[in-house]
Amino acid sequence: MSVKTDIEIAREASMKRVGAIAEGLKIPDDALQPYGHYKAKVALDYISGLEDRPDGKLILVTAISPTPAGEGKTTTTVGLGDGLNRIGKKTMMCLREPSLGPCFGVKGGAAGGGYAQVVPMEDINLHFTGDFHAIGAAHNLLSAMVDNHIYWGNELRIDSRRVAWRRVVDMNDRALRSITNSLGGVANGYPREDGFDITVASEIMAIFCLAKDLKDLQERIGRIVVAETRDRQPITAKDIQADGAMTVLLKDALAPNLVQTLENNPAFIHGGPFANIAHGCNTVIATRAALKMAEYVVTEAGFGADLGAEKFFDIKCRKAGLSPSAAVIVATVRALKMHGGVDKADLGKENVAAVTAGCENLARHVRNVKSFGVPVVVAINRFSADSDAEVAAVAAAAEELGVKAILANHWAEGGVGTEELATHVVEMVESGTSQFAPIYDDSMPLWDKISTVATKLYGASEVVADKKVRDQLRQFTDLGYGDFPVCMAKTQYSFSTDPNLKGAPSGHVVPVREVRLSAGAGFIVVVCGDIMTMPGLPRVPSANKIFLNDEGLVEGLF
Repeated sequence: MSVKTDIEIAREASMKRVGAIAEGLKIPDDALQPYGHYKAKVALDYISGLEDRPDGKLILVTAISPTPAGEGKTTTTVGLGDGLNRIGKKTMMCLREPSLGPCFGVKGGAAGGGYAQVVPMEDINLHFTGDFHAIGAAHNLLSAMVDNHIYWGNELRIDSRRVAWRRVVDMNDRALRSITNSLGGVANGYPREDGFDITVASEIMAIFCLAKDLKDLQERIGRIVVAETRDRQPITAKDIQADGAMTVLLKDALAPNLVQTLENNPAFIHGGPFANIAHGCNTVIATRAALKMAEYVVTEAGFGADLGAEKFFDIKCRKAGLSPSAAVIVATVRALKMHGGVDKADLGKENVAAVTAGCENLARHVRNVKSFGVPVVVAINRFSADSDAEVAAVAAAAEELGVKAILANHWAEGGVGTEELATHVVEMVESGTSQFAPIYDDSMPLWDKISTVATKLYGASEVVADKKVRDQLRQFTDLGYGDFPVCMAKTQYSFSTDPNLKGAPSGHVVPVREVRLSAGAGFIVVVCGDIMTMPGLPRVPSANKIFLNDEGLVEGLF
């Protein structure tokens, strides 16, 4: 019997009109801004009126270090949310919006999979409600206004060699990483080196995801440092007088997007910074709104716990005053085998020894999440080829760490497949054992914050950087940014900066290549190793297999 693809399963979904989903949350019609029949934005003025309601419980879903074998973090987030609803807990899910870059690149979509998906799947993966386009437009408006200011006399005395604000596009396009702009003669401006990042790496995306409301959004945008003068004084977006127009472009996008799962449970999908080059969490607005509307809120943080969970705890929770009650670490037998040294081609063969070896990666993630004071459970996202002995090896490794490992079969069964996991999550939450705290204090020097993350969470022996980087950190501190958290930009595939080092490497060195100030978002981006803020397409991109069939339906999305 052939297995249905994700898009086939999504297309067969029995969706409710979005108004019915909103009604279940007691959202009035006049607070709903529909985008068709099955997706809508929830008005910001309605959300602001929920402040007096008590908060629900916040659950984070994170994962082991990703491999080509797949882990299924978003799928588990959706499956767990469905499972919690099945056992009688009013639950919402908060997810990130997919970027077109990985959709057409190598990763595919980001709406879950199998029978644990959010729908309408094609809409969510392709343009959705236009939020990313608004973010890209706001970002590039600021780029245009910086160059325009320089062209028309440069009253602010911007040093064109020190313009830090690049341009963005929501696509993997390595050819745009470094460019020269304003070529073609005097009428086109002053030529200078420039470049593009992917939209999800934009500081506007980070600000969008951390802003509390429209007023906070504009204030944060105004604080963006876009360039320096010749005497090294910062020039901000407010100095350029761009903050007002940029906020206008983002005013509709800032309202969170309401959709549903295959089991008709509510989900907010809003914002989407990458976790390897940004902070990897959905918007604070959506998360806080969901906490006012539901008993339980299940959210995710991108890639492995060393990136997504760390930034969720140290940046999002710190900035938004959130306190998670529990965390779920997703692992698969297949991925653990790869961390244990097995090639992708041999993953179908039973190999308990490799699973046991690969559990070193799981163990470090468990210890890391526990170090934030949050209780942990391991969700084994089961594949049909996993043997009982391999699953037992994961459970034994988890038991040694003092946590449970619970089989989750949501991909094949939906919420039914996560009822045991959901029940245990409720037990953890109701035990009241969470004592969440970030891993470093605001007052710690920036270099020490970087070293703390690298040594305590990555297992590194030291962090190295040249004098230019250290001088830059000192300058950030002198300018008043020393209390910012750090946003580590490194490969997602390893605890080290070498993507080929699987498992749990220790004693490695973390090289810091560059540091960037995100004054509006309120953190310092620390670029480690060869990480790129503009990905490239693989040799055979997913776009090669995406097309419209004879019925006008999308094929090839996954």
